[in-house]
Amino acid sequence: MPSFLSDGISIAYEVHGQGRPVLCIHGFGSSGKVNWLDTGWVQTLTEAGYQAITLDNRGHGASRKLYDTQLYFAHQMAEDAANLLDHLGIRAAPVIGYSMGARIAAFLALNHPDRVTASVWGGMGLNLISGLADSETIISALTAESLSQVTDRVGRQFRIFADHNKADKAALAACMVSSREPMSEAQVRQIAGPVLVAVGADDDMAGAPEPLAALLPQGEAFTIPRRDHMRATGDPTFKQAALAFLERHA
Repeated sequence: MPSFLSDGISIAYEVHGQGRPVLCIHGFGSSGKVNWLDTGWVQTLTEAGYQAITLDNRGHGASRKLYDTQLYFAHQMAEDAANLLDHLGIRAAPVIGYSMGARIAAFLALNHPDRVTASVWGGMGLNLISGLADSETIISALTAESLSQVTDRVGRQFRIFADHNKADKAALAACMVSSREPMSEAQVRQIAGPVLVAVGADDDMAGAPEPLAALLPQGEAFTIPRRDHMRATGDPTFKQAALAFLERHA
């Protein structure tokens, strides 16, 4: 994979297709490949005439692993995304983020409104503001010596996902400490561009999409039928809703 330096940190990325660029930002413990290639998103976007740009967030995939908890705030990872657009010579583009990637996309839209033409926030509803209470549980699961020591349901989900992806669990534990940086209601209201907030009907981690969309000047809510947080990522109805939204706004 090609890479570039963002604030001295090596960030890996890939560019797929030759159409209109769309930046895709993956979720916690995942990677560009796992979140966007393996789920069929890249194929969906390129077949629709887009150029899908994926990156591995710091601490993930082929990007540099960091163990300082102060280097994983969502607004810092949003700067990596903005720097990637600079590196590729892209002035502005729509952005699709899932879960942690949606939080990063939100900070990108907040701090660089001229770079984001439209946003799709998947797996992230009102908990963008209210935050999440299970960070310590997930950190404990990631740092446990073995999966057999993890009894919490959510903790086991994240540990199994990390093990499956052969992720650096120490880097992920550091990331979990600060990456869930909340955004205030006032900050959400400042994001003027169009945003699609898409959350699975059975997602008990993201928070409701409608209240978050209502705070946004151009927010739209979409419920992904019969999907929880882990299974909504590559859902066909989510992809269709995102494509229709991009065609209207991007």
